[in-house]
Amino acid sequence: MLAEPFAHPALLYRGEPEYVAATTAFVREGLAAGEPVAVAVPARNLALIEAALGPDARAVRLLDMGVAGRNPGRIIPAVLRDFADRHPDGHVRIIGEPVWPGRTPAEYPACAQHEALINLSFAGRHVTILCPYDVEGLDPAVIEEASRTHPVLRDASGERRSPLFAPELVIDAHNRPFDEPAQCATLRFDNGNLSEARSLAAREAVALGFHGDRLDDVRLAVAELGANSLDHGGGSGTIKVWTVDGRLVCEVSDAGHITDPLAGRSPVDPRQAGSRGLLIINLLSDLVRVHSTPEGTTVRIYFDVPGRR
Repeated sequence: MLAEPFAHPALLYRGEPEYVAATTAFVREGLAAGEPVAVAVPARNLALIEAALGPDARAVRLLDMGVAGRNPGRIIPAVLRDFADRHPDGHVRIIGEPVWPGRTPAEYPACAQHEALINLSFAGRHVTILCPYDVEGLDPAVIEEASRTHPVLRDASGERRSPLFAPELVIDAHNRPFDEPAQCATLRFDNGNLSEARSLAAREAVALGFHGDRLDDVRLAVAELGANSLDHGGGSGTIKVWTVDGRLVCEVSDAGHITDPLAGRSPVDPRQAGSRGLLIINLLSDLVRVHSTPEGTTVRIYFDVPGRR
């Protein structure tokens, strides 16, 4: 392991037996040392680990990453930091599996950036986060990128330092302009008509069957995006709304520049003054993508249409 108290190994596994053996050994090592342990992996893998642990599973916090980490931008604040910050004294162990076969092409760049940003978020913390990667089920390019976001690689042959470790390159590589939608509703807004931007998104959501709390989530997320444009994006912005692949998409562009790579991914003390817009957006949305340069910022948020999943 690295000398730093924070460790972030990637587990490159082949097949269920290898996966279960490695993950349960990691969990039991933590329990034997008296360390708090959490496991956040997709539901199918969660069931495998829980069954293999038997009674020991009761001492572990178990989370379905397909729910808790549906939006990769939510994983650091609402899964990893949420657990680690509850145990500030001593070492903490977490298994986090944000990338699995079935993640869509739209989701993967956010997953890769998330994995890179873990290294910034937890530097100096007494935390070990083990991230499994299915070598047989994932694209080889995904496995190669895991070697850039993880300083240590584990597989059946043992553990080694990654010669390709360069998380900042992954963050930059996925900070790309988005393709334009084929068709969308568009509105230019400023302080005088921000409510129209919220109404535009709400109308499209209602037409798709959103209602109740989920409709409120859409309204609030768009309101926060608009407020960010007014406060940090030059006082105005453009909203675009459309539907693709069973998701409502709301995109806001403005003249601002997000310079903090962890913006929206750090828990905020409710007593602390300041903007929480991007954090709220990450907590509410099913996917968040960001493209930001000194020339401007575009934030694209996705909400699963009711009944899609």
